[in-house]
Amino acid sequence: MRPYARAAASAIAAILIFTLHHPARAAGNYKNFTVAVYVPIFITRQMDDPQWLADQWQRFCAQAKIDKVYIETYRTRQIADEQSLERIKKFFADKGVRVAAGVALHDTSYPTGEFRTFCYTDPKDRAYVKNVMEMTARHFDEIILDDFFFFNTKNDSDIAAKGNKTWTQFRLDTMDEAAENLIVKPAHAVNPRVKVVIKFPNWYEHFAGLGYDLQREPSIFDGIYTGTETRDPVQTEQHLQAYEGYLIMRYLENIRPGGNGGGWIDTYGIRYIDRYAEQLWLTAFAKPAEIMLFNFVDLQRPIAQGDRSAWQGLSTSFSYDAMLHQYQQGGGADTPTMARAAGYALQQVDGFLDKLGKPVGLKSYRPYHATGEDFLHNYLGMIGIPIDLCPDFPADADMLLLTESAKFDPDIVNKIKGQLSAGKSVVITSGLLRALADRGIQDICETECTDRKAAVTAFEGRGGTPIGAATLDKPLLFPQIRFLTNDAWMLVQGVANGNGYPILLMDRYSKGVLYVLAIPDNFNDLYALPPEVVGAIKNVILRDTTVRLIAPGRVALFTYDNNTCIVESFLPTPTSVALSVGGGFDKLRDLVSDQVISGQPERSSNRRAEPSPTRMLFTVQLQPHSYQAFALEK
Repeated sequence: MRPYARAAASAIAAILIFTLHHPARAAGNYKNFTVAVYVPIFITRQMDDPQWLADQWQRFCAQAKIDKVYIETYRTRQIADEQSLERIKKFFADKGVRVAAGVALHDTSYPTGEFRTFCYTDPKDRAYVKNVMEMTARHFDEIILDDFFFFNTKNDSDIAAKGNKTWTQFRLDTMDEAAENLIVKPAHAVNPRVKVVIKFPNWYEHFAGLGYDLQREPSIFDGIYTGTETRDPVQTEQHLQAYEGYLIMRYLENIRPGGNGGGWIDTYGIRYIDRYAEQLWLTAFAKPAEIMLFNFVDLQRPIAQGDRSAWQGLSTSFSYDAMLHQYQQGGGADTPTMARAAGYALQQVDGFLDKLGKPVGLKSYRPYHATGEDFLHNYLGMIGIPIDLCPDFPADADMLLLTESAKFDPDIVNKIKGQLSAGKSVVITSGLLRALADRGIQDICETECTDRKAAVTAFEGRGGTPIGAATLDKPLLFPQIRFLTNDAWMLVQGVANGNGYPILLMDRYSKGVLYVLAIPDNFNDLYALPPEVVGAIKNVILRDTTVRLIAPGRVALFTYDNNTCIVESFLPTPTSVALSVGGGFDKLRDLVSDQVISGQPERSSNRRAEPSPTRMLFTVQLQPHSYQAFALEK
């Protein structure tokens, strides 16, 4: 097939995929997305009581507007009654609410609380799973799998079947086979109309080791769905950063364009009500077709005074008082619940999402099944670097970010060379530099990430990259990067007891430039970097972007292809930030208030890595845990 014919065929295929998975949305409660609620199995069983169901649904709908309900048919060896399912379906259909099924293929838990999945080498377990899917498909035209379609048993049958494979490869192969022969094919055999969707959870860096196959499963299933739960990043085991609620949506959209059905949020692991609202906003900022609220019973927990944060009363984006006032003005008599918080937060963002274009950011490549510098992209997002994470190598990117996970591509060094030879730029992290030490990276740049550490307490700009006085109260540990004088050049250096070490290094190769970015041992230390230091890094790696953020850590920027953006603070205190804007734009229009902000010309500097076209600087005041959305105007 000729190149232009192949491109045309790909475009047509993309349109068909989008049309199949995003049919014209029926009139719902929101302009930009539908909102669904998930009903777990123990509530499904209670819904068999028609009076209880009617009362609970009326109470719930007084708090939040819902377009769709997912009714769970199985979890932890509990199976719904089939006749009851039909009565429940009719109840919702009569009220104009769309209905689908949920299945949580969780077997049981170990006595100490860890999840135990089905054993997919056990014939009895396999038959049980197949039976669950066939039963569910008899009653529903859409089925979503909750988080538990992974594989963590190491029974004797698993050990025997594994043979000489790694656990990762064995589990990937096993779950691909199970997806086809126990899940999708049996469901389709019972109900040819049924759409079977797999929800991928939030721990994407570790998927492959438990059998979640981001490469093959999106084509095995009829659709995918995204877990965007990030909860509290300190008190929960995963320590997931807030930015992941946005980034993982975009990553899975890049994996299956048009087939990523929505984002899934829960109410767990939060210390204050704003954290729940933030999960909803970040999912919405990624422009999903649907937002899932988990779950029906937990959303009915009353919001207590203890859920108010210390910064409430400062005109924050989520206002407890405004939410309560709106609820009472609308006739709400009960105590507001978490469902009311969801309804308030979603109504808010629904007012301006249609003014945003397609999300864009710095292209970064994470191959399928990769690990290395786990979840680093989310930390970078939390220092104001918009990330567009891709499963396939984005050769069209003029500036490309590669973290250690790129080492999983066996041809990655040649791909880097190809970018540089084409006159493009590549940023690699210190972790990737170390991983490629014996794989040819020194054919590009004779630079080494050593095992030694530097306790950095100050920073300096080099090579025309001004920083000014940038010091730290406590030292940060960075890897020491060795380079050849006059071959590679420091743009930003860290100072440790009088010695300088590269934080951002550059080396020219062919017609392009390779940059090396040193990453601190504790990724959270990125938030302690002075804004001047982060700004100098952004001036290099985001040099081609229209808008750049100058802010302390834990402030994120979301950019879109129609010259709109959102800036959000995750800090507990009011914060002044600045947006550096190029492209001739001299005004910012607030997409919520319609207020126009004028900028001031940004002081030019002699940056070796950037010719410094005329840019405007806009100062923005952000309240704690709040966002502002802007359109760039001339």
